[in-house]
Amino acid sequence: MANESTSIVQRLWGYCNVLRDDGVSYGDYVEQLTYLLFLKMADEQTKPPFNRPSSIPVELDWQSLLPKDGDELEVHYRHILETLGKSKGMLGIIFRKSQNKIQDPAKLRRLVELINDETWVGMDIDVKGEIYEGLLEKNAQDTKSGAGQYFTPHALIKAIVEAVKPQPMSSICDPACGTGGFLLAAHDFISKNYSLDKDQKQFLKFNTFKGWDIVDNVARLCVMNLYLHGIGGEESPIVPGDALASDPGDRFDMVLTNPPFGKKSSITIVNGEGKADKESLIYERPDFWATTSNKQLNFVQHVKTLLKMNGKAAVVVPDNVLFEGGAGETVRKKLLHECDVHTLLRLPTGIFYAQGVKANVLFFDRKPASERPWTEAVWIYDLRTNMHFTLKTNTMKYEDLKDFIACYNPENRHERRESERFKRFSFDELMQRDKVSLDIFWLKDESLEDSENLPAPEVLGRDIVENLEVALEQFTSITEELENR
Repeated sequence: MANESTSIVQRLWGYCNVLRDDGVSYGDYVEQLTYLLFLKMADEQTKPPFNRPSSIPVELDWQSLLPKDGDELEVHYRHILETLGKSKGMLGIIFRKSQNKIQDPAKLRRLVELINDETWVGMDIDVKGEIYEGLLEKNAQDTKSGAGQYFTPHALIKAIVEAVKPQPMSSICDPACGTGGFLLAAHDFISKNYSLDKDQKQFLKFNTFKGWDIVDNVARLCVMNLYLHGIGGEESPIVPGDALASDPGDRFDMVLTNPPFGKKSSITIVNGEGKADKESLIYERPDFWATTSNKQLNFVQHVKTLLKMNGKAAVVVPDNVLFEGGAGETVRKKLLHECDVHTLLRLPTGIFYAQGVKANVLFFDRKPASERPWTEAVWIYDLRTNMHFTLKTNTMKYEDLKDFIACYNPENRHERRESERFKRFSFDELMQRDKVSLDIFWLKDESLEDSENLPAPEVLGRDIVENLEVALEQFTSITEELENR
């Protein structure tokens, strides 16, 4: 399966190198590929064994492209993009502002043939995801951009979904949905684990899912993924835009999300002297416990807002959310008091495209107002100490997370037992820690004790670079705050 996707990625990417001579950028190529692949997959779904009706008009579908050549093909392709971009519902989101960036008709024809030679829908969905992933990863590497940040490892998504067990007739949201990994995994879990009646199937299709993504192209990929899975109707469940900008008013039974990591939000303004200054982007929201420019802390607060009473959340957060002072301490105290923060999964390094990222999954339930804190204890599972994964040679697999799922005990999380990697920390213990830090370790790092068991040089080097970058970012932040006083 992996070899199949790698081979296709190499072929598609190789063709991108040809198109670069015509001034087609990596990003533009991935965008054009997205449109064409979608048209092809939508066409495949109209044929056996799927036999699904298509909302794409016959005169604008994949088959309408195949007999055309030369300028006629280029003109027709442009017409498809423009017309579908004006459509309502999900098609309108997919093709919004779409333009043809491949001006040479011969090369456009070659790309159409390349895509037509494969059967895409017959592939496992993970393979299709890997193909997009592979292309975006290459784009990230070659342009030094962060395109790869959109993806959460499939194994991790699956483990999180199995831990929280989404139910039929529940509403599920991802406010930083990327290409829809969490939403699709939740859809698959509900479809496979429950015998759904007609009403439940309708609800799953039209009413279960809602997502936001700030990057238009990524929101487009997500809508395509959902459309090809038969999710959604006339109205798109995905909103392109900044989820943090305001409280949408909607409330959900479950929020599953991996918000974007990275530096604090900022905007560039030009002052009266014509100089460009950076100003921190701060969200002033009455529903937030603390006002901060830290995106990750804002997302944690936003997720709490989005939850219905007793709703469940699983949020991927970087380490700074666990220990940062000031607004970070305020958010942690409020979260522990107003929600039941019951589980923390400490993730290993080497599983995200952004190298050296130290991340965790925070599980909590929203609760009604109470004078007494709702969190009795946080159970922490350490999957980081003495665990070494890489993106290529030693990827994290679902099997690596099975022990966590067993310890989480989805059937009844109130009946848990401690183990070597799974420990309980009471509310009182946490409140006594400096800044109410949840950055807790107890396992001995073997690499520090055994010189023969050191991580690979590239892992050590990456850790050093990452630590230096974090320190530099903190110094920069302090300097900017001092300058703005």
